[in-house]
Order: sequence, then C-alpha cells, then structure tokens
Amino acid sequence: MRVIRILAFPISLIYAFVIYLRNFLFDTGFFKSKEYNTPTICVGNLSVGGTGKTPMIEFLLHMFKAEYNVAVLSRGYGRKSKGYQIATTTTTVEVLGDEPFQIAQKFPEVTVVVDADRQNGIATLEKSTGPDLILLDDAFQHRKVKPTFSLLLTAYDNRYTNDWYLPTGNLRDSKKEAKRAGLIIVTKCPKELGAEQQQKIISEIKPTNNQQVLFSYLHYKDALSGLDESLSVADLKDKNVTLVTGIANPKPLVLFLKEKGIVVEHLNFRDHHFFSDAEIASFNKKEFILTTEKDYVRLNGKLNNLYYISIEHQFLNNGAATLKEAITAIVRQGV
Repeated sequence: MRVIRILAFPISLIYAFVIYLRNFLFDTGFFKSKEYNTPTICVGNLSVGGTGKTPMIEFLLHMFKAEYNVAVLSRGYGRKSKGYQIATTTTTVEVLGDEPFQIAQKFPEVTVVVDADRQNGIATLEKSTGPDLILLDDAFQHRKVKPTFSLLLTAYDNRYTNDWYLPTGNLRDSKKEAKRAGLIIVTKCPKELGAEQQQKIISEIKPTNNQQVLFSYLHYKDALSGLDESLSVADLKDKNVTLVTGIANPKPLVLFLKEKGIVVEHLNFRDHHFFSDAEIASFNKKEFILTTEKDYVRLNGKLNNLYYISIEHQFLNNGAATLKEAITAIVRQGV
C-alpha cells in the first residue's frame, strides 16, 4: 500500500492543483459561498476520516440541546437513498447512513437530516423547523455554504500539518484552509499530554491571531452496551472476543483494549462498510462480537452476540468551557 501511494505522487500533484484552483475561485468570489440567517457550526477536517467528527457532534448536542432548538445536517455518506431525508422513528440506517442514524437514535428530540446539497438542506430546515442552531457534519471542504463558525478537527497521531494530498497522503484540502476555522481541535490525544508538548503542537499548527487550539482525548466508557447491559470492559478478559470495525481509524480502540489486557481477534473493514449476509453468518459463529457504536447501528438486530463500547470527547485545559463560550456567543447573535 505504501509503495502504491508513493507511485501515485504525480496524481497527488494534479489533485493539489485542482484543490488550489477551486479554493482560489471561492476566495476571489468567482464561485459563490452562501450565508444563512440561522447560526451554522461546521465540524470538519482537512483529511479523510478518523478525527472523531461524529463524537464531536454528539458532544455539542449534549452541550446545547436543552437550551436551543438544534438540528444536524449531514451528507449521509454511504447511505442507499438520495436527496433530502429527515430522520423519523421508522427511518432505517440504509436511508440515513450510519453516523446520522446513530445520532438520530441517541438524540430523538433533535432534528437530523441528510442532504448532499448542503444549501438545499439548510434552506429546507429553515422553512420546516426553524432551528436556532444547525450543526454541519463533515462540511469544512464544502464551500458552497459559508458557516457562521467552523471547528477544524485533526487527530493527534495524524495531524494535517504533517500530511500530503490524496492519494499519496490523506489530505483532501489545502493546509492553508485551516485559516477559515474559528477553533482547531487536536483530537485523540494522550490523556497525559503535557503543556510543553501541547505548545510544540500549537507552534507546528501556527494558529492565526483569531484562532485557538484545543486538545481533546477519547474516553471509553467502562460499561458495554448490548444484550446484557451488566457487562463491563473488564469482563472481556474472560471471553473469546472478536473485534469488528468498519471505521476510518480503529487504532485507538485496539490500543485501549490492549492496555486493558484484552486479547481480541480483529476483523477490520473499510469505513462505512455495510456487512454482507455471509459476513453476518460468520460473525454469528463467534462467541462474542465487540464493535464500535457506529458499526453497531449497521449490525444491530442481525447478531445474537453483539456489544459495543461508547466513546466521548473529553477536553484538556478546560477546553470544553472555551468551546461552549465561543459557540454560545455565535448562537446568541443569531437567535
């Protein structure tokens, strides 16, 4: 795989030029970005996958859903439907895609919609539900919409500052576009990340005068979710565990289980993978299937031995308060 990426370097140069030209045309006004009356908060990244966008959307929902009428707009990557779709009690994961479906299941009081046309999605939301705040999932590179405020996520072990364009690297947008973010959040950090190392990363990122850099880490909940809600992570030591993942970066979860002394058989699939009947049948022959929450929504009801570990972002240096203050100021201006 590494050799293929190196050989693809000329293609990455062409990709980089196309990205540069596209951003230039937006910056000069040749291509138009549309603004909206409703405060919109974009959660995105410059690289493909693996920065924790969905858990960040959920973090913001926990923070603001009681105070404001919040809606979530996503493209619904990997879904088997088209156009504008709104989550209802009968909507399936195939219609919404795994991540929006997960959000809709956890937050039934929140309006969750999918639409690849972000402009149409926002306009329809404003007419139908009139939310106080719209969270745009994975929309940083979609410049036809100019969000009120943007959160740029970058993973600690794969920061955009050290990356290169697709297909040689994982960048899908220019590093210079980081200047459009209001806050840059380094996710999946070690919990014990010290002040000196944080400062080195800030120096590497080189935020503008109007930007702040925050640091978060993933917290894995001890209780497992599944058929038997009394099980904990510690109980896995006594079981033959098969870990099934279809996410962009399963390494943090694998490392967490290893640190807990849990040995697993890891079956790793591509991001957003919809599991075949043959794969489901093979999983049902296993003693104990452990998966992520995102994968769980695609496997639930099909296995009799299925559990998942929930995760959530937690911030270093009182970063959650900084995040809440910044977004609250934006929302109050528009409400």
